[in-house]
Amino acid sequence: MRTEKDSMGEMLVPDNVLYGASTERALRNSSISGIKMPETFTRSIGLVKYAAAIANNELGLLNKEKTDLITQAAWEIYEGKLDEHFPLEIFQTGSATSSNMNANEVIANRASQLMGQPIGSKKPIHPNDDVNMSQSSNDTMPTVLHVSLAIALKKELIPCLELLQLKLEEKAEAWKDIVKIGRTHFMDATPLTFGQEFSGYAAQVQKAVERAKKAIDVLRELAIGGTAVGTGINCPKEFPDKVIAILRQKTGINFVRARNSFEAQAGRDDCVEVAGYLSTIAASLNKIANDIRIMGSGPRSGIGELILPATQPGSSIMPGKVNPVLCELLIQVSIYTMGLCQTVVMCGRDGHFELNVTIPLIAHALHCSIDSLSNGTRLFAEQCIAGLVINEVRCKELVDNSLMLVTALNPYIGYDKAAEVAKKAYLQNKTLREVVLEEGLLDAATLDKALDPKAMTHPQ
Repeated sequence: MRTEKDSMGEMLVPDNVLYGASTERALRNSSISGIKMPETFTRSIGLVKYAAAIANNELGLLNKEKTDLITQAAWEIYEGKLDEHFPLEIFQTGSATSSNMNANEVIANRASQLMGQPIGSKKPIHPNDDVNMSQSSNDTMPTVLHVSLAIALKKELIPCLELLQLKLEEKAEAWKDIVKIGRTHFMDATPLTFGQEFSGYAAQVQKAVERAKKAIDVLRELAIGGTAVGTGINCPKEFPDKVIAILRQKTGINFVRARNSFEAQAGRDDCVEVAGYLSTIAASLNKIANDIRIMGSGPRSGIGELILPATQPGSSIMPGKVNPVLCELLIQVSIYTMGLCQTVVMCGRDGHFELNVTIPLIAHALHCSIDSLSNGTRLFAEQCIAGLVINEVRCKELVDNSLMLVTALNPYIGYDKAAEVAKKAYLQNKTLREVVLEEGLLDAATLDKALDPKAMTHPQ
């Protein structure tokens, strides 16, 4: 152990860590759940500190030696090289000041290490005076929150959704001529093709991609420059624009300064809006996964139109049983995401006066949602959708026996008579064709044309 000092006095800190007294105090106060702050969030603190150091240097506030040391250490954080030195959990001070100080201390101590100075000496870099220059936790952590979420959406979720969209579009094209029975209210409806049905799923996912891009746009405004309460005390006027220019360049995301610093720090409405987009995406994925597992139900006593890839044994007692594992995985991910997003709504509601103090929990809920949706979507696309096969014999059987083909007879015999035909066919266990011919309602040629399932999928 080594002894470090902060504003509250001395604190023993393990020799093998780069954080200092402030982080050690927070660690002792908040070891509750074992759930650490999201990796992307922590690494993004490094990116923001990197940008802040360069901005302070350009403003003549930080000399080149200190700037080089801070930027080297901060970039190591961004690259994930110092992850082990960020032990804090999500249940900490609600402004995420503990995480901010964790980064400040790690950067300062890494600088000491690089210069051959004792760790904890605050030489040549001071965690507050140098690393945190022109900043407050109250503007830096909301900034990190937006930056980290935008990066995660861009690099994780959108590519996985685009992969799923592609796989669904491939199936839609391959199956464009395969007819199946439609279903509404879980009951038989008129026919459509598998291509048409899967084009609908692909369109849902395309909209999910668009929603994820909208979520990035929502996060573009950054709070940096507001410092303690939004007034910008101790922050040079040019500082935020310089920081944001560097963040734009490093991420490829068009970040801008918040239109109102007081709103950007006091409210987390932007994150609540992002939660809404993620909930919508989750609901959409849930619907697709549910449809596919129901169409694949069986193999002999269910619908059985689809044959899902066999990924693992499905039962510890029933030999040969195979379950729709990937569908169930994505459904659970979707439900989990919607629960996390509801947490964000409540976090947004509970911001008071000049600062929302639920930032760590919002970071956890949204990052966990993005991570889970990304990984679940990728697995579903690669291990389920890509390997789907149609049971064409079963599809034809279900189409041929469906009573809702009777809909096509409306123009010939009218709705009421068609309803009578459908009821009689059902009660007597006959086909529609048999009943229509028995009653002499249409000749065989006209009837065959009217009841052609494929023609019903592309009516004139």
